[in-house]
Amino acid sequence: MTDAVHTLKGRFRGFYPVVIDVETAGFNAKTDALLEIAAYTLKMDEQGWLVPDQIFHFHVEPFEGANLEKAALEFTGIDPYNPLRGAVSEKEALTEIFKGIRKGMKEQDCGRAIIVAHNATFDHGFVMAAAERAGLKRNPFHPFATFDTAALSGLALGQTVLAKACQAARIPFDNKEAHSALYDTERTTDLFCHIVNRWKSMGGWPPAQVDEETTDAPANDDAQEA
Repeated sequence: MTDAVHTLKGRFRGFYPVVIDVETAGFNAKTDALLEIAAYTLKMDEQGWLVPDQIFHFHVEPFEGANLEKAALEFTGIDPYNPLRGAVSEKEALTEIFKGIRKGMKEQDCGRAIIVAHNATFDHGFVMAAAERAGLKRNPFHPFATFDTAALSGLALGQTVLAKACQAARIPFDNKEAHSALYDTERTTDLFCHIVNRWKSMGGWPPAQVDEETTDAPANDDAQEA
């Protein structure tokens, strides 16, 4: 056993996990507006425990021709055209987020980023659609693989709703703050770190035997392999 398994690269097979939450004007990533996004990078501390690192947060302008579902706006309480939001374009928001992620990937010697989110298919779809609209060619995220904290917390805590999973993990959760991309990303980050670290504290990591090959970064991963 080497110290490699206690690095971010070694723990997640060369993937660089980034916790994401989005607030949107609907459920269709192709047609409905992305209105807010937050991303939290992670790192391992000196003892090999997973901890939050750097957070990025942007309010986002609806893209030209975007659909704005009234029910979705009422649910989030977001006024897309309120000048006090300080919203930026999808391209500006994602360019800054991707820049920070690539910097972290380089520092941690990881080959590809992977989205961590609660019901991750939703957030992954909106990030990918926005990146495509913005014409960003250097998207650091895996095209389809994710870490879904809804599934992980169902396994580890017996809860799949974010608020209830946090409660089960004794992570403070304020329902009045929920459905803010920034707040939900912070709580999802706490939840993911809790699950990963709890698994380690129970003896689940590292496994009894780990081949050195499992710690190699997937820098040249085929898009067909997760």
